Amino acid sequence: MADQYAQSGEGGPSPGIPAIRWEEPPEGPVLVLLDQRRLPAQEAELVCTDPSALVDAIRTLAVRGAPLLGIAGAYGVALAAARGFDVDEAAAVLAGARPTAVNLAVGVRRARAAHRAALAGGGGRERAAGAALAAARALHREDAEASARMAGHGLALLDELLPGGGYQVLTHCNTGALVSGGEGTAFAVALAAHREGRLRRLWVDETRPLLQGARLTAYEAARHGMTYTLLTDNAAGSLFAAGQVDAVLIGADRIAADGSVANKVGSYPLAVLAKYHHVPFVVVAPGTTVDAATPDGASIEVEQRAGHEVTEAFAPRSAGAETGGGTPVAPLGTQAYNPAFDVTPPELVTAIVTEEGVVSPVTAGALGALCDRSRQVTI
Repeated sequence: MADQYAQSGEGGPSPGIPAIRWEEPPEGPVLVLLDQRRLPAQEAELVCTDPSALVDAIRTLAVRGAPLLGIAGAYGVALAAARGFDVDEAAAVLAGARPTAVNLAVGVRRARAAHRAALAGGGGRERAAGAALAAARALHREDAEASARMAGHGLALLDELLPGGGYQVLTHCNTGALVSGGEGTAFAVALAAHREGRLRRLWVDETRPLLQGARLTAYEAARHGMTYTLLTDNAAGSLFAAGQVDAVLIGADRIAADGSVANKVGSYPLAVLAKYHHVPFVVVAPGTTVDAATPDGASIEVEQRAGHEVTEAFAPRSAGAETGGGTPVAPLGTQAYNPAFDVTPPELVTAIVTEEGVVSPVTAGALGALCDRSRQVTI
């Protein structure tokens, strides 16, 4: 079925609009997304009535960000079950919609396992659908709680590394409430510092090629009244050289067992700059982003996106469109290299912050021990 749009006001932000929510109108359950392709120019909600609509929303970045993708994947399984679709088939397609972000598959597996367990227990299709939805809602709630704990751990780490406050923090891509069931990952740490009066300035990389920093992080910073400045990605080096960066905070889409971090392309050069200039480079991500089955960075599949996202410029409401149609900024026929992510090796990472605490230095053993604690808490 075709997606539907529910319009909200143009321009001015509406803090009450969540990034994702489940609704049950008379015509049947739906998953409602704040369409991130249209921000910041317009706030509009995308209504997904079937799993294929959600898959399209994931692939075109209407919904994005590792933790939120996990939540969306779980709700997608619940939507398939509630609407009478083949749950296993829907789960397989959802889990493969974006290959690098491990949370997506984690969320899908969790809801599918709940669905299968209910069926095996003789509960019938309706009860199994309810079990899948309960699993999705639990994951949504847990992510919000994890976000708050990460913010606390991250702020304590900044206080330890940079006593006295007045932080000038550089961030990359978007890691706020738009990617989370709560207030985000790396952005949540910066927001906590802002609320405590310790954030002097948030430096926001525009984050090529889809400008997720300019369109989304700046949007969230403005909503919270934070002092922020937008910069082009290749201007970051001059900021480091001028001593204007006290710490780098980024999120992650997958963390390998050895501590290698896959994040939005452009993160690795920041890590190199931070190392050279003796600036802490901190990764903030929930424990579900750590993938023990991926041994190292070389084993992480890096998503390659369409070249037209680089060779054409798009208005915000069509950012990431699969078919092109933007304004050309390169000669017709130009080939573009457009990886969605790059991988930062653990020796360049000062610390990894999760809801269960901080890993520093980043080693396979320390990361594994933290993940073991996380699994024990979940169980």
